[in-house]
Parts: sequence; C-alpha cells; structure tokens
Amino acid sequence: MPDPAPRRDARGIVAPGELFSRVRFRRHLPAPELRPYLEHYWLIDWALPEPYTTHVVPHPSMNVVFQRYGPLGAGPRAALASAEVSGIGLGLFTKRLEGEGRVCGVQFRPGGFRPFAPARPVSAWTGRRVPLHEAFPDTRAPAGDGAGGGTVLDAVLSPVLSPDDDHARVAALDAFLLAHGPAPDPAAGQAMELVELVRTDRTVLRVGRLARLSGLSPRSLQRLFASHVGVGPKWVILRYRLHEALERAEGDAAPDWADLAAELGYSDQAHLVRDFTATVGLSPTAYARGAVGAVT
Repeated sequence: MPDPAPRRDARGIVAPGELFSRVRFRRHLPAPELRPYLEHYWLIDWALPEPYTTHVVPHPSMNVVFQRYGPLGAGPRAALASAEVSGIGLGLFTKRLEGEGRVCGVQFRPGGFRPFAPARPVSAWTGRRVPLHEAFPDTRAPAGDGAGGGTVLDAVLSPVLSPDDDHARVAALDAFLLAHGPAPDPAAGQAMELVELVRTDRTVLRVGRLARLSGLSPRSLQRLFASHVGVGPKWVILRYRLHEALERAEGDAAPDWADLAAELGYSDQAHLVRDFTATVGLSPTAYARGAVGAVT
C-alpha cells in the first residue's frame, strides 16, 4: 500500500544537513492513480553565492528529471532547460550546483517505471542518463528542428519548470505521466512488492531467502529484477543495507561497525568498510567524523 505522505527521511543523501542548508528541497505526492508506481516528486530550487557539490548514494529507482540552470525568471530555453531519464546509478552520484537553478524530479518506486515506458527492460537504462525522448518518443523534436528541443519538448518543459508554485509543478508532472500510462503490468506489481520486502524486512539478507519468500526460483527472480527493476536482487539488498550504514554513520554516536556489519548481513566488518568506502569515497569512520568535505 503506497504511503499517505512522501518519505521524510534523507536516506542516500551524503551529508544531508549541508545540502538542505543551501537549497530548498521538498517532496510531494503524485495524483492518487500514480501513487502505486511512484515514491514521490522531489523539487529543488537554489540561488547560491558560491558553488556547492552534492553527493547521493542512489536508490534502486528510476528517475525522470526536469532541470533548468540559469536565472529563474528566464524562459526555459534561455535558462538551459532540459529533461532526462536517469537510470539506476551504480556508483556515487555527484552534482555541482552554482548560480540559480531548479530541478523537478520524479522518483519511481523500484519496479514502477516500466508501465510508463514498456518498450525496453529497465536494465537498458541502468547506469545511464539519456534525453527524455529515448523513453518517451513523443517528446522528440520534429525532424529538421535545430533548436535542440523543439516545440514538442518545450511544451513539456515549460509547465513543469516555469511556475514558482509547487502545486502547479506537481500538476504538470501528473499530467505528463498520466499521458504516458501506466499500462497494466502484473510483473511490475510483483517487482515492487519484492523490493519493498527487501527494504522493510531486515531478515532478507540473501537472494536465496528472497526467492523462497517470493516463490520464484533464483533464475526467475533475476529475470524479473532485470526487466522491471534494472539491477539484480543482490544489488538491491546491498544498496538498502548500505543506506542504513550511511544513516547510522550520521547519528550522534558512531556505531560498532563489526556489530553493524553482522546486522546488515555482511560476512565481516572488512566487507562493509570496503563497500562503504568504494561507494561513498570515505571510510565509515572518516564519514562519521564529519569529513564529508573530502568526498570527491
């Protein structure tokens, strides 16, 4: 059952306090008929006196991102507006923000994207950020239009990015998505349920247990995740546990890393440290000391 309100946690955001002190960040729920497929909309606006670089350990979620860089009073083209489909990021996502700008994003539930773009398996987008028209061909610029976006894309960008009012932006995002689905897809519902089980059930630490709970063979489970989630079930399990380690590291008291490694299903502390360091760019203890400025 979809949540009645958007998530309020900051899981996956590296040093969330730093980010929230510099930008206006908020989440909104989509229209009721979209909620089974979407986590939320996320909106960011900024006017920075100096550049700031933000880092995110991605969720196992697809995103559609509408963005504009430049004076917020300018039209979409003058402000370098664009839209893209962002597949699941396998590593640390890093973005430099400067001047003025605005982003309006759609975060799908893991497994919830394919009903809107059924032509390809979700694994086709993994690790990629592509123009909107690759997944939604009707937003492609007309042939011979050298503007790089054309009137077709402008008609999508302007309603989402121009309004200052959040409700108007949410309504535009609702309208865009409802015009593209969702198409009936029972496998999407199954995939979303299984990923939610991984996220909420702390006993699901191995693919074998997930297969038993789902009633699927490991091979069928892999195929379902490739077609509708974009990454394998093992990756999803590890990513949610890494999010938890990141959140624990941001607490007032540093955790016992050996105990936490065992709790999260790692064979030993060294494996947790290796995964954390490879993804975040700092060891857990360095991150817990607040050395986030060293993340590159």
